[in-house]
Amino acid sequence: MNTNILSPQIPGSTPAPGGGTRMPVLFVPHGAGPCFFMDWNPADTWDRMAAFLKGVAGTLPATPRAIVLVSGHWLEPGFSVTGHARPPLIYDYSGFPAHTYELTYPAPGEPALAERIAGLLGDAGTETRVDPQRGYDHGVFIPLKLMFPKADVPVVQLSLRRDMDPAAHIEAGRALAGLRDEGVLIVGSGMSFHNMRGYGDPRYTPVSAKFDEWLTAAVESDTQQREALLLQWASAPHARDSHPPGGEEHLLPLLVAAGAGAASEGRKVYSEEVMKTTLSAFRFG
Repeated sequence: MNTNILSPQIPGSTPAPGGGTRMPVLFVPHGAGPCFFMDWNPADTWDRMAAFLKGVAGTLPATPRAIVLVSGHWLEPGFSVTGHARPPLIYDYSGFPAHTYELTYPAPGEPALAERIAGLLGDAGTETRVDPQRGYDHGVFIPLKLMFPKADVPVVQLSLRRDMDPAAHIEAGRALAGLRDEGVLIVGSGMSFHNMRGYGDPRYTPVSAKFDEWLTAAVESDTQQREALLLQWASAPHARDSHPPGGEEHLLPLLVAAGAGAASEGRKVYSEEVMKTTLSAFRFG
């Protein structure tokens, strides 16, 4: 199995204008359903991805004051944010062992931050709804159980927009970039390759690798070129083999992350061949 978990070293902390520390922005893979918490065949299929996620907190300049997480599993007509003070879990997967429907992640919400996010997006011209009932879907609690297992950092989830417009998602991230200077960690949770027919099929190994090569070059470009390339991601080599039409919801969290990354350098921090396909994670700042 081809695994390339890049150096976990902590880059030099970037000072925020107010004298604090600027948080980076992340795009992480969240695996397949509750894959990290069940038996799999082969048994080590998700071990290296789990190790990467478990190591994320150690690469941050400080413990986040809060987390804003964009998952590929919440789409709404317009952007929405969770305003629940104690969000329940949404077990939005099926056919898995019974114990995976008993997983817990009691991280608190932060209604005031949800209102702040709605205000920032509104100021940027994007009407945003605060949902007082919505809980955390598995794109939130599955990776966060590994990244922050104590569940002691408040989490607010931001939805995707159902029209899946690349520009709208980059702009949403851009509107939230200032939160990084307030100790807020912005995380996109999805998959850099997400074609259900491709997993386990060796014909998709070179396909996913070629798209990943393009995606990495786009992320690692300067900000202006990065955004221009990501706006046209569907024209990339094997883009629609990697994210079929209408199914790009697992890539869009990366676009939000790229927008929030603003002028920060983008780089690949994890890459691995899993189930015959290349999967990667990226960091801005």
